[in-house]
Amino acid sequence: MRLALLLTALALPAMAATISPQPADPYLWLEDQYGAKALDWARHENARSLAVLQKDPRYQPFFDAALAIENAQDRVPVPAQLNGQIFNFWQDATHVRGLWRRTDLAGYRKPQPDWTTVLDLDALARAEHANWIWEGAGCEEPDEKRCMLSLSDGGEDAVTEREFDVTKSGFVPDGFTLPRSKMATDWENADTLLVATDWGPGSMTDSGYPYIVKRLKRGDKLTDAQEVFAGTKEDTWVNPMVAVDGQGNRVALLQEGLDFFRQAYYRVLPTAVERLALPEKSAVLGLVDNELVIQVNEDWKTGATTIPAGSLAVLDMGQRNAVPQAIFIPGPRQSLEGAAVTHDRIVASILDNVRGRILAFTHKNGKWESKPLDLPDDSTTGIVSTTLANNEIFLSVTGFLTPGSLWYANLDTDTKPEMIKQSPPRFDASRDVVEQFEATSKDGTKVPYFVVHPKDMKLDGSAPTLLYAYGGFQVSMLPRYNGVLGKLWLERGGVYVLANIRGGGEFGPAWHEAALKTKRQNAYDDFAAVAKDLIARKITSPRRLGIEGGSNGGLLMGVEFEQHPDLWHAVVIQVPLLDMLRFEQIDAGASWVGEYGSVSNPEQRAFLEKISPYANLKAGVKYPMPFIYTTTKDDRVGPQHARKFAAKMEAMGLPFLYYEAIEGGHSAGANAKEKAEEMALTMVYLTRQLMD
Repeated sequence: MRLALLLTALALPAMAATISPQPADPYLWLEDQYGAKALDWARHENARSLAVLQKDPRYQPFFDAALAIENAQDRVPVPAQLNGQIFNFWQDATHVRGLWRRTDLAGYRKPQPDWTTVLDLDALARAEHANWIWEGAGCEEPDEKRCMLSLSDGGEDAVTEREFDVTKSGFVPDGFTLPRSKMATDWENADTLLVATDWGPGSMTDSGYPYIVKRLKRGDKLTDAQEVFAGTKEDTWVNPMVAVDGQGNRVALLQEGLDFFRQAYYRVLPTAVERLALPEKSAVLGLVDNELVIQVNEDWKTGATTIPAGSLAVLDMGQRNAVPQAIFIPGPRQSLEGAAVTHDRIVASILDNVRGRILAFTHKNGKWESKPLDLPDDSTTGIVSTTLANNEIFLSVTGFLTPGSLWYANLDTDTKPEMIKQSPPRFDASRDVVEQFEATSKDGTKVPYFVVHPKDMKLDGSAPTLLYAYGGFQVSMLPRYNGVLGKLWLERGGVYVLANIRGGGEFGPAWHEAALKTKRQNAYDDFAAVAKDLIARKITSPRRLGIEGGSNGGLLMGVEFEQHPDLWHAVVIQVPLLDMLRFEQIDAGASWVGEYGSVSNPEQRAFLEKISPYANLKAGVKYPMPFIYTTTKDDRVGPQHARKFAAKMEAMGLPFLYYEAIEGGHSAGANAKEKAEEMALTMVYLTRQLMD
């Protein structure tokens, strides 16, 4: 343990008697993720909590409603353009694990598309006696005939990859097959893969990801693969990525994760690799006209040119010392959410004061010109699918009270985007309205938040209110339609609040960096400020206010639970980080040092000790009773944090409810039934705490 080594190195003989060892953690045994004793403990806590929540008369109606929405046949089938057709992965009550299927554009436009099954995952799981969960397909471009399918055991991040022929709807005999591992692969060409996987002892980083990339040729055994690049165990990961454009240009890259946000990019040449002069905080998003498309997350200085953080830039790969060109520079309340490439265009998703915009870029006379696409205002917009074969794109439009819709646009024409599909309403939104407010944080920063509430809401502090936030990893929290939330919460008079606290990406890299590492208290102060603002506006009161968050948001919930126990009456802590003094040693925790800091740094350790929910839980404090939810198969955050926190609460005689799903990975369930169960349990808990 790095902390122990540091203390040993610094301790002088004369000081030895004054150094107190850290007290032993009595719940380390719960870190044994699949250990029999730990699983028995989890099952016991599950039974105790389910006896409360599932026996509530509201549970079954909530579950039935959630499952009906999750399995609804009239959902919009999300399209993916592949091999000249429209592919879709679909799950419902009959196809629990899912169908991979295809049709053409004309067939997709029909109210009931004419689908052809490409792969039946339920049938495959039955035939192989496996618990397969779909994790996606990586297809060789530009032909898109062969794909590496990623299949997970029960929803964990580790996958098995197998080569699949989409033109024949079957696995390739004697094709590429990669055994279970956390891995990354891409196609160097139709007969060669670049593979980062577990090559044996010592080949994985401290974060649990591969750092060695090898070239695997068709027909060779995995042991025959030739090394292309090796990072270090201290890296977060090393990933291969091959960028291809519609003109036939191809650039093979390696991404060496120096930490979660900083990476070095290398170009793979026939016999060597060459580092590219990209800023460490940047992301390569594609290739167009042999120009790399790059999201810039720190100022990029090249000679007399500076491209500001948050910009979208291009870099000509045909010139040895090309100067990057900024094609989008955000304004003060704007941010770049992401971008995708088509045959010869770039499509970018922009936030303007947390409202979505889509820009299309065209290369003319050596410059990139942008044009906004005509989509509904005051909505969340997103890029769903693009293809290198043409300039046809699919976009999404949604909002808190507007069912998600799918839009089609052909960038070769001047016609406006066309809505071609929309999900029907899942709840009665006619009685609700959305407002956006700002709270003032402890340091004076203005923090925006959305409130979805009944039009006739009385401002007397009586409204049952659920406040949600994430606040990390430059992830933006945007208005989205949630049928289950609407049916089980809004339709029953509840208020929903989404807070855009620092740590997210709503206003670009600076908004994220304002809550990095030892500055993270800013995010916690932002969240508390939103809660206090809700109370000051008399929308709600501590008795009727509940909070919810997962993963990094689960850490947020744990901190708020302890720092402001008097502000809420319900706290939903989902798949959380909670032991911030040991997070680097649990599953993929070491990969997040760039976000949280490290206990090996004295200043950062002092801050982590100050805010760690597991370290700061105290007996005798009147905390609200939380609902702690996690999954056994989570190999990213891991169930260890939630288990230990709950066990410590139990030892202190503090009330809590705990549920650990055996399947599902780092998400709420591996299928519709498990998702509906989690949502029903959560809504019963919130109803009991805030509405009763």
